[in-house]
Amino acid sequence: MTTSAEAAATDAAATGSEATGKSPGTDATSPAPRTPELRDFYENPTVPVASGEARTLRQARMLADALGPVGPGRPAATVLDVGCGDGSAGAIAARVLRGHRVVGIDWSQDALRRAAPRLSQVVRGELTGSGLPFASDSADAVLFSEVVEHLVDPDSALDELRRVLRPGGHLMLSTPNLGAWYNRALLLAGVQPVFSEVSLRRIHGRPGSEVVGHLRLYTARALREFVAASGFEVVKLAGAPFHGVPRPLRPLDRLACGAPSLASILLVHARKV
Repeated sequence: MTTSAEAAATDAAATGSEATGKSPGTDATSPAPRTPELRDFYENPTVPVASGEARTLRQARMLADALGPVGPGRPAATVLDVGCGDGSAGAIAARVLRGHRVVGIDWSQDALRRAAPRLSQVVRGELTGSGLPFASDSADAVLFSEVVEHLVDPDSALDELRRVLRPGGHLMLSTPNLGAWYNRALLLAGVQPVFSEVSLRRIHGRPGSEVVGHLRLYTARALREFVAASGFEVVKLAGAPFHGVPRPLRPLDRLACGAPSLASILLVHARKV
């Protein structure tokens, strides 16, 4: 996702080049070359887009239980996968949500090109600026997987998700847990927590090597309070494992899911009120 200011800056730079017919830097009157922005970071196809299949399956099963099967008197639900990335998570969810309509949404054209073969429908949209291209109260459910931690303005994002959801509609949100069991030990040792980042160029002060653009992190308590303050009723808070945990520690990571406040990934099921 991106902010409207970042999108405007990107569009303005492109429009200016088209109008002059010249590339930046061709003469003294041309604008200076645009410096890389957060938007460029997320357009990079090498940036990881999900926390693994285990999280996707747990989240999809939670939503399937909430929606129920399609049948007589129970029509197919419209499920918006907001921030769908390459569509791999949405495709897994669609198999679990058999019969329901899953629509992938992302602002990245590159992500949508990769998602199109995996999802039956993909749409370009943003959570800021003009908002999502859906009417108010039109969606039955929203999948919001590993997105909120990347946002500059998560409050406005949840406002927009609440707008498109029908009354009683389901929000399935997942995000890395700042309070994961290993992060508690790392902080006591003076080590930067896993999932946190201080640079978009490389990892500093903690284990790992992949930079994924996390701007904010939540504990279970903070996430529950944040979602409730945004006009939702939290139905369930669950945990999921993280595929990046070293193999010898994965049994412990799965065990920690029994206490969501210690789990690697937080899963929230909430309803619009």
